[in-house]
Amino acid sequence: MRILIIQTAFIGDVVLATALVEQLRRCHADAEIDFLLRRGNEGLVGGHPHIRNLLVWDKKQHKYAGLFRLLGQIRRTRYDWVINCQRFAASGLLTAFSGAKHTTGFDKNPFSVFFTRQVKHVIGNSKSPVHEVERNLALIAHLGNGGFDRPKLYPAAVDRQKAQALADGMPYVCMAPTSVWFTKQWPAHKWAQLAAQMASTHRIFLLGGKADEQDCEAIRQSSGRPEAVINMAGQLSFLESAALIERAAMTYANDSAPVHIASAVNAPVTAVFCSTVPAFGFSPLSDRSYVAETAAPLKCRPCGLHGLKRCPEGHFACAEGIDPGVLPRP
Repeated sequence: MRILIIQTAFIGDVVLATALVEQLRRCHADAEIDFLLRRGNEGLVGGHPHIRNLLVWDKKQHKYAGLFRLLGQIRRTRYDWVINCQRFAASGLLTAFSGAKHTTGFDKNPFSVFFTRQVKHVIGNSKSPVHEVERNLALIAHLGNGGFDRPKLYPAAVDRQKAQALADGMPYVCMAPTSVWFTKQWPAHKWAQLAAQMASTHRIFLLGGKADEQDCEAIRQSSGRPEAVINMAGQLSFLESAALIERAAMTYANDSAPVHIASAVNAPVTAVFCSTVPAFGFSPLSDRSYVAETAAPLKCRPCGLHGLKRCPEGHFACAEGIDPGVLPRP
């Protein structure tokens, strides 16, 4: 059985979609599983033992020409199943016209009328939360066994060796203090306070992409203990970061991809939720996991399903109201 999974969104979305790979492999040991993602995210699942081929869509250069080249490649492969984790038109087009025997995706996709199987896309609430992994696994309820599988990443031995060398035998924590969205990002002075409050026995590794290097450096310098804080922004691959997180006594991160990377290696993690809420489905899944959020009953929170570029109310109380002192320690 040939299966294609489509998830061309952001880093965290790809990580969470790996739960589909785990369940499909567990239920269909002979399945040939391919994965379509956006260029730049290949490193997340490079060397994945259960993924046969990666299909890559470059959304920045020749976006639509690349989309139709991918469609041709998909049609030539003659998949038995195409499973679409997204609700947007481009992925819907690939699914609907894939030539696969069976196609499945969310009912909110504009091309879902052409899918052979449609699944209701449900956003949870505080009384009935629905995790993104649960939403995704509903897409393969007919192929799986109805159980819950965690997302999983597979750092290679060389990735773990690099993490071990960086640790140099010392206990440490990881902090991922940045986000693409302003209202998802706990303010820099809060991260600096958290770093200052860490036990002197622990090193602190700041994680992020190349674009986060200056922000992480500012936090390091204002932490009051720059000699213990190591800025690794832009210096590690996805799987090297996963290996470092895997060994950490605790990882602290915004409601963003590093939380899901920690879940995918079952590492201790604390997720800081500012404008968004865990009920949307992106809470951590590790055995040892925590959520930090304001206790104040803010009428403006959440202000949307996703982060915003600024606080609509101008006070950013959802973030400022989280005290670094209450976050769990390693």
